[in-house]
Order: sequence, then C-alpha cells, then structure tokens
Amino acid sequence: MPNQHIPAPEALELLKLGNKRFVAETRKTTGSDHTRRTQLTVGQEPFAIILGCSDSRVPAELVFDVGLGDLFVIRVAGNIVAPSQIGSVEFAVDRFKTRLVVVLGHSNCGAVCATLDELKQPAEERSPNMAAIVDRIRPSIEVLLDTDVRNAPEKLLHHAVMANIRASANQLRHGSQIIEKLIQEDGLMIVGAHYSLDTGEVEFFDGV
Repeated sequence: MPNQHIPAPEALELLKLGNKRFVAETRKTTGSDHTRRTQLTVGQEPFAIILGCSDSRVPAELVFDVGLGDLFVIRVAGNIVAPSQIGSVEFAVDRFKTRLVVVLGHSNCGAVCATLDELKQPAEERSPNMAAIVDRIRPSIEVLLDTDVRNAPEKLLHHAVMANIRASANQLRHGSQIIEKLIQEDGLMIVGAHYSLDTGEVEFFDGV
C-alpha cells in the first residue's frame, strides 16, 4: 500500500478497486509476509475504518482485497452503533488520522431479520443483551411496516437492511463532537455501503 495517510475520496477508490478484484476473482493480496508483519510491530496506519456486521460471510479484508494493517475493522451484529463503536471510531480517526469510515451492511442480515420478527411478534422471553441489538435496529425499520413493502418479505428485508445502514452512518456522523468536527473541518467521510452475499459486490450508496 502507498502512504496510508490519504484523503477519504482516494481511500474510497482503493476500496472500490479492491472489491472489483474480489468479485472478478483476481485478488492480488495473498496474506502477509514476514517483512510486512515486522513493519507493523512499530505501528499501524490503516487507510479506512470499517464498521461492519459480525457475519462470518463478510470479512472486510477479503471483500476489499487488502492486507495486514490496511483496515481498522469494528464488527458487531447488525453493524449497529453504540457508545463503544463510536469510541472505537473516535480512537482510530484521532490516533491514525484515518479519514474514511465505511458502515458495511449486507444482504439477508440476521440481526435485521430478528428485528423484523420481533416487530411482527414480540418474543415473550428475550436476552437483554440480544434486546440491546434489536432495540438499536428497530427505530430505523419499523416505519417500513406502514408501507406497501410489508407484504413482500424479500423486498421488506432489503429495504430494512438499507435503512439500518443509513441509520448507523447517520448516528456516527452526529453522535460525537469529535467526529462532527473532523467531518466539517478535516475531510472525514462516513459512507454507507451494502455487500451482496450473492454477487460479492459492495454498493456505496450513502454519503458518497
């Protein structure tokens, strides 16, 4: 990788090119050799921050065809935004001067499915820890049940996943004075993106 302290638009282009290689099965990143590991013992300079879902089918480094030390990855079910996620982003943008944050959701997200199920038929017994995830997704998607897509399960799930990504990106943009200031004054970008399990393609659609 070139100098990692690069502007957000350039970092976004690197992710787009990497995803194109991933989809085309022409990946150039094969892992990490001893030299790269040695370089990273003295520090890191990730060029992008990824807030993604914990789903095992969406590993950011593979999806974007990058190597060791290139991404600062935060993973949580449903790519939700809670104080710990905001704090992790604050840490990375301050410590590493990374200027691109991508909220990466994906098709058929299990956490979004669970939230839709809960909205249709609330569970009598539910772990408070699971409730913490569902309750963060709920506000952005429950309005969809008042629209025509409520009668089309696949379409409803897709719209719910996209709405959840937008909501998480927006929460990051406005949930921290540190982040807000960097957006206004220092070129920080927060972008929402959707990964297709079927095609492997990432669509950057929010904040670009």
